[in-house]
Amino acid sequence: MYEKTILTAESIEALEAFLISEVSVEKTLIDGKKFLPKEVIDPELDELEESSDFTDLYLKSVQTYKRLFRNWQAGSKVEVAMIRLIIIPLVDKALEEPGNILMLHHYCNKEDYTFHHAISIGLIGSYIASKMKYSKADVYQVAIGGCLADCGMAKVAPRLLNKMEDLTAEDYEEIHNHPIFSYKMIKDSSIIKDSVKIAILEHHGRLDGTGYPKRLNAKPMNLFSKIIAVADVFHAMTSERVYRKKQSPFRVLEMILHDDFGKFDIEVVKTLLSSFSSFSIGSRVKLNNGFIAEIIFIDASNQTRPIVQVKDSEEIINLSLTRELYIEEIL
Repeated sequence: MYEKTILTAESIEALEAFLISEVSVEKTLIDGKKFLPKEVIDPELDELEESSDFTDLYLKSVQTYKRLFRNWQAGSKVEVAMIRLIIIPLVDKALEEPGNILMLHHYCNKEDYTFHHAISIGLIGSYIASKMKYSKADVYQVAIGGCLADCGMAKVAPRLLNKMEDLTAEDYEEIHNHPIFSYKMIKDSSIIKDSVKIAILEHHGRLDGTGYPKRLNAKPMNLFSKIIAVADVFHAMTSERVYRKKQSPFRVLEMILHDDFGKFDIEVVKTLLSSFSSFSIGSRVKLNNGFIAEIIFIDASNQTRPIVQVKDSEEIINLSLTRELYIEEIL
């Protein structure tokens, strides 16, 4: 960008797309008036910058996203630059302390599921991309794309977001349109790469042609789509939702690997599984028979079924040999 360039909303988006967080500016505006910058653009964003604890930063980010989502429901446009300011500091913090990323389901609650889910998709997706050796710029792109994958839910009837009763066929049809709504809401942004925009559109697609929107299933999913799809389903299934109970990450990953074989990219799933397993030794868990136990060993060839020791007992259970038992919850 050349000297004397007038900063417009578009040029600021371009700077942010190239990870440029600050530039020097003239002391006078183009009309000759003195430039008087605002010290704080948004009080909530200022609070985010001051947060050093991951949990505190995460919860504040969720509440900021919730406020933006309400604005989208009221008809406001998506400010991708604002989403970037929310998610990037959180990604940086999470990558410094990656164990936090794999425990995001503990923070989620039924009432605010939509908002937790958005931030968590961005974090989990960015972590997978980082472990798969993506560039820092692409890690950030995955984070932004994941965070905005469900922004189209703001265009779905509000009564459906926390509906307690079973969804009707018409309800499902409306909800299944949200990736299209999301894409339309961000398609003109210069911050998001075209391949990530496509990932937002097809994050509910599946490699075997199932998923939705249906008309996208004839073509292969791109790499960003594959990552965001796994991050989305992993967080959804491990979180407490209005219409479905949460399941343990081990159980979910086992189902993705076996029950849903062929639907998700195996390299992406195994990257998430290996990362999760590496942080799980020593974790206290609850088995489906009610026993409380501690994970003492994870076999690399069967990572969803570790060896556990029952609490206050010398009993050792190899879950890979005891198929009727599984980890119901990580405590």
